[in-house]
Amino acid sequence: MVAADAAGQRLDLFLSRNVSEVSRSQLARQIGEAAVTVNGAAGTPSRKLRLGDIVVWTPPAPVATDIEAEAMPLTVVHEDRWLVVIDKPAGLVVHPAPGHEAGTLVNALLAHVRDLRGIGGELRPGIVHRIDKDTSGLLVVAKDDATMASLAAAFKAHTVERVYDALVAGKPPGPGGRIDTLYGRDPRERKKFSSRVRTGKRAVTNWSVLERFPGAARIEARLETGRTHQVRVHMAALGCPLLADRTYGRPPRDAPVRAIAEALGRQALHARTLAFVHPATGEKMSFASELPPDMQAALAALRALG
Repeated sequence: MVAADAAGQRLDLFLSRNVSEVSRSQLARQIGEAAVTVNGAAGTPSRKLRLGDIVVWTPPAPVATDIEAEAMPLTVVHEDRWLVVIDKPAGLVVHPAPGHEAGTLVNALLAHVRDLRGIGGELRPGIVHRIDKDTSGLLVVAKDDATMASLAAAFKAHTVERVYDALVAGKPPGPGGRIDTLYGRDPRERKKFSSRVRTGKRAVTNWSVLERFPGAARIEARLETGRTHQVRVHMAALGCPLLADRTYGRPPRDAPVRAIAEALGRQALHARTLAFVHPATGEKMSFASELPPDMQAALAALRALG
């Protein structure tokens, strides 16, 4: 029922202030689809409400997505009614795209998650952030619109803690530092990204050396922003590209390090830590993932160099 302080409001504004599960644009669309009534009659987004009006919102059931569910092994670190935290293996694409229509994390989640409430009106998981196909580690996935919106806002506000482990070629200049650059598409190769651009978004990576080896190092990268390929691009710009990064690096000069990179076969990057405030409970959630076996083997081989 419309109270005195809401009298005179537009119907779409009234709903957006009282329904947190979906966005205002989605509510406007649902009003047009007769999912909202005022005093028993279909409403319109611009309708002005009066004191005592009875507004009923009947959210439509999410429609099935055309993405196929596929039963695949998943390492689930945490799951509740609002979200799932996954430890993704290297080699797994997160979201279907041309050339990767099947066998992705989304396909696997559609088979695994039994209580999806839908994203944007579709019965699919909410991919809040992504990590590259050949990067391993932690990411969080939303089960409904409200959780998706809250987590997206936290990522935008830089309140989500993300820490990566990386193995790099060369000698990092000093014990650590802060890389703060503009960031965007490489003007010469549009499939790549660059920190050497005249215009773009801001990208910030805080890095520190954990271990040094002959011709290589293990670093920790703490992200303040989460641009595509950010750690890979920033470390390459520092003169220390990730081992086995075929896009932003070159084969290491040192033959033993080059052999270790070839044996690894994928960029040496692992999303080790993920921490955020739970959108529904307000609890501080923190998760950690150990280095996967292939990076452990590479690290052991580097340590054996002396």
